Amino acid sequence: MADYSRSDLDTPLVGTKRRRFKFDDDTVGAYAEKVARFFGTGQYLFWQTIFVIIWIMLNIGGFAWNWDPYPFILLNLAFSTQAAYAAPLILLAQNRQEDRDKSTILADRRRAEETKADTEFLTRELAGVRLAVGEMVTRDYLRHELDDLRGFLERLEAKLDDAVASRNDDPHDLNAPTQGKVVD
Repeated sequence: MADYSRSDLDTPLVGTKRRRFKFDDDTVGAYAEKVARFFGTGQYLFWQTIFVIIWIMLNIGGFAWNWDPYPFILLNLAFSTQAAYAAPLILLAQNRQEDRDKSTILADRRRAEETKADTEFLTRELAGVRLAVGEMVTRDYLRHELDDLRGFLERLEAKLDDAVASRNDDPHDLNAPTQGKVVD
């Protein structure tokens, strides 16, 4: 008896069934789109009209060529067969177009969401920058504040000088200020 390992029993056999006809949905769909596009052209209508006129002329005017008499049943059968194949091909082409449209819409929606998220992020960043710039000291603002402070210090110094001058009656005491300790 042959020894089977556990992995051999767990692995399914791959079928080698051959198909005579291989139907690829994309290939059939591409063919259907080509046919549907051709059915919607003026060239198709022109050649179909020429074909019908020749068919009718040969069956009415020719004695030996009269294979489809007046009600033209064979021509109607050909048109019915053509319509029977054209309608599903057109529907298949429309379904493929609808699938492409759905994927395009999904991609557009994803792109719009990304754009919205980026816009919201940039808006928040811009608001943060505006707040930071609003709290930041500008050169003109600092210059103005320093000028106000200088003016305040000059006024304060003038008031102190006036207060000291009013306490001292002796004009000789208003000498230049001395450095260090003053001994009485």
